[in-house]
Amino acid sequence: MNFSPRMATLNDVPALEELIRLSARKLGRPDYTETQIEAALGTAWGVDRELIQDGTYFVVVEQDQIVACGGWSFRETLFGGDGQPGRKSRNLDPLRESARIRAFFVHPDRARLGLGRLLLEKCETEAKARGFRKFELVATLPGQKLYRKFGYQGEKRVEYPLRDGVTIEFIPMKKEFS
Repeated sequence: MNFSPRMATLNDVPALEELIRLSARKLGRPDYTETQIEAALGTAWGVDRELIQDGTYFVVVEQDQIVACGGWSFRETLFGGDGQPGRKSRNLDPLRESARIRAFFVHPDRARLGLGRLLLEKCETEAKARGFRKFELVATLPGQKLYRKFGYQGEKRVEYPLRDGVTIEFIPMKKEFS
């Protein structure tokens, strides 16, 4: 299939919210409990309208349905949707700091077709064009497999607090271009 990403718009938000819930609930199940998944939805996993407004969030559409999304950021916030506490909108210095790879989700019926790779390459290309040579992200346990294939490094699992006293493990990862 021939997929190509387009820039997300605020009109996409309802479809993105639906995709994120479906992706997290189906693809996250082998690595996370139902309680963790539900606590992460809307906070750690959710739509970040700032990415959309910045023009750094992309979707892949198939027959009028968003089947994948992902983006990058030149802002300090490392992960999470609009509801994630502790968000920081400060612009990063591309000469000293890492661009953020953010919020990748794929429809379960379209997993492992190269959509994550397509979006990751788009994000890296755009961030490099803005002067970034270092990238970092907070990978989900299922997502870290994709990032590792493309040179991201990081092994240590870190526990992050969610709502209602629930915690979840993610893997901070980094990549640097010369």
